[in-house]
Amino acid sequence: MDAITYIDGEWLEGNPPLLGARTHATWLSSMIFDGARAFEGVAPDLDLHCQRAIRSCKAFGLVPTMTAEQIFDLAWEGIRKFPEDAELYIRPMFWAETGWVDPDPDSTRFAMVVYVSPLPAPTGLAVCLSSRRRPAPDMAPTDAKASCLYPNASRALREAVQKGFDNAVVRDPLNNIAELATANLFLAKEGVVHTPVPNGTFLNGVTRQRVISLLREDGIELQERTVTVADLETADEMFASGNHGKVQPITRYEDRDMQAGPMYKRARELYWAYAHR
Repeated sequence: MDAITYIDGEWLEGNPPLLGARTHATWLSSMIFDGARAFEGVAPDLDLHCQRAIRSCKAFGLVPTMTAEQIFDLAWEGIRKFPEDAELYIRPMFWAETGWVDPDPDSTRFAMVVYVSPLPAPTGLAVCLSSRRRPAPDMAPTDAKASCLYPNASRALREAVQKGFDNAVVRDPLNNIAELATANLFLAKEGVVHTPVPNGTFLNGVTRQRVISLLREDGIELQERTVTVADLETADEMFASGNHGKVQPITRYEDRDMQAGPMYKRARELYWAYAHR
């Protein structure tokens, strides 16, 4: 068994069909999701991911049919169906079944999938600057972790891979750095860690917030600020945070080779200690 799906009160093995051709989410993208991780017997910040799923649902005009606490308990129920050392992805989802353009909030449905997804090894990411940009808050539902936001991220990722890179640095509408296509971005310069300040164009990730708090608690200066392309070109080191890979080093930016530096190493060390605390 590598995947289970919860729908309408029961767990089903595998990937059962849930959406029909007339389902609002199928043709008009009224779906939100969240992603959490379980590994080495722990599920760090699972409660915060469940809470964000509720916020995303409401931001999308849907009505949650589960509470954050119920989602949390259900997630652990699913996790326990796998071996304790399994590396898992936990994805709760809300979507609208009906509606004409605007989704009908009374048709909100819920499902959760828990599946095997190995953590990527921290061997280093090669990233390049993307031609794609994150939308402004008045252009897209950027206040939700919404499925409709990801096709543009996938185009940025595809563009990067076709150029020989692993991921892409995406800018905001004002040409400042927002994030990677699939993760949040940090850089370090002369012992200070910097990361783009949330401005409504990108998701303020749960793992991002955790890394920030852990570094600051450790006495490391960390600045949330406007980050420019020039900042990346002169950074001493760069690293990424996100639910899929947690904390990963960036070892190449454009044509510049970089090393996994001390700030990345400390961030990953602190995160792993926190996860098992």
